[in-house]
Amino acid sequence: MNLSETDRRKLIEPNNDKIPISQQCELLEISRSGYYYKPKPISFETINLMNKIDKIYTDKPYYGYPRITKQLQREGIVVNHKRVANLMQIMGIQAIYPKKNTSKPSPEHLKYPYLLKELEVLKPNQVWGTDITYVKANGIWFYLIAILDWYSRYVVNWKLSKNMHVNFCRDALNEALKIATPDIHNSDQGSQFTSIEYTDILKQKNVQISMDGRGRCFDNIFTERLWRTVKYEEIYLKDYTSFQEAEISLKKYFYTYNTDRLHQSLNYQTPAEVYFKN
Repeated sequence: MNLSETDRRKLIEPNNDKIPISQQCELLEISRSGYYYKPKPISFETINLMNKIDKIYTDKPYYGYPRITKQLQREGIVVNHKRVANLMQIMGIQAIYPKKNTSKPSPEHLKYPYLLKELEVLKPNQVWGTDITYVKANGIWFYLIAILDWYSRYVVNWKLSKNMHVNFCRDALNEALKIATPDIHNSDQGSQFTSIEYTDILKQKNVQISMDGRGRCFDNIFTERLWRTVKYEEIYLKDYTSFQEAEISLKKYFYTYNTDRLHQSLNYQTPAEVYFKN
């Protein structure tokens, strides 16, 4: 089946008197234990540790788990490198530095070349970059995608999601394309961006697809800088109590970021002024 296991679980009808759950699981190719599994809540201690890891990583994105572990230990936190590595994997972060390509691409997902090497970005909508980061609210992690115009630093669109399914990335892209169409779209090789559901949208609009190479340094540097800005100016200053509160607060922030926040690199103009100049 093409649906993910999570989506297949949603098709189970527990009140169906004609087809027992065991048979439904068999038909949908999921185990009964997988259907009944309930994830354990993350402890308060683990949440605090993940927050500290995120702050260190935001300051020093070239730190891998060994140096983050040492930094935590210097701050008096008792933790080993295995736990830090595991939490970084859950959080979807890794050090940005040249390294060997030890991962194997999914056979059903195509990878695309990196098109931005030595490319001079001269106008809005020449290059869009996108990435995903995480946002905590009341001890629960949500996922934030932003689509950024490289020339103007304008956030063309963003979306907050309760899960990492490709749907929220696809929806964010479709909404962004209602505003404009870029010449090139750049992302990492994450499964959301390499999925057929996502890349087909770009192909239909004749957008060139560029992807960060494994082991390349700062291929998506502008989006990395955006995350640092958003976290220090918004996320770290707030204590969201719910998904809805985070979404409302981020909406206000991105509006301010686009229309009011002056950028030194833009000669003290706002991203919106530069993006809509022509």
